[in-house]
Amino acid sequence: MPDRYRAKLVNSLSGFKSANLVGTADRHGQTNLAIFSSVIHLGSSPALIGLISRPDSVERHTLRNILDTGQYTINQIHSGIYLDAHQTSARYEKSASEFTQTSLTPDFMPDCTAPFVKESKVKYGLKLKEVIDITSNNTQFVIGEITQIICDNSAITTDGYLDIEALNTITVSGLDSYHTTNRLSRLQYAKPNQKPSVININGEPIENDFL
Repeated sequence: MPDRYRAKLVNSLSGFKSANLVGTADRHGQTNLAIFSSVIHLGSSPALIGLISRPDSVERHTLRNILDTGQYTINQIHSGIYLDAHQTSARYEKSASEFTQTSLTPDFMPDCTAPFVKESKVKYGLKLKEVIDITSNNTQFVIGEITQIICDNSAITTDGYLDIEALNTITVSGLDSYHTTNRLSRLQYAKPNQKPSVININGEPIENDFL
């Protein structure tokens, strides 16, 4: 297959992915912002998040900053900022901060040298734990531990579920297709020999409501 055709097809096969902006700064305070669709949950205790850094055929400013400082932020993308978020994928020079190239605003918090995105509604700071080299395609799996979470408390339900749909968080498919979501339902913890049952937004059972 032609290279770009192959990239778009294979990248679409994994379905909908999370859409996030990763904020970093180098040791001199130069900020960087990049869109990632490879952010995944690894564990809750400790609270670990992983992301994939692509092959270093070109300079990877995000990875370099993470390795140099050990800190970074992950900022969910919502429908109001996705155009600016997409623009961060352009190949800017290291000296050109994506914050100044878009309408996004850097926001610094205590105990974190990396910038948050002020306009993001769900964001968290991380400290680097390890980087695993994936030799099959020359990528790096970056693992970080969450140090702080910033979001609207009204979006966190009584059982701890974060209602990201209420915050207009979007998702991405392929390389360039952005989507809003529509929740079907929340379901109770699955048990053998028992049909799935619907729970409300706070995780409470809804009586006699079975799929």
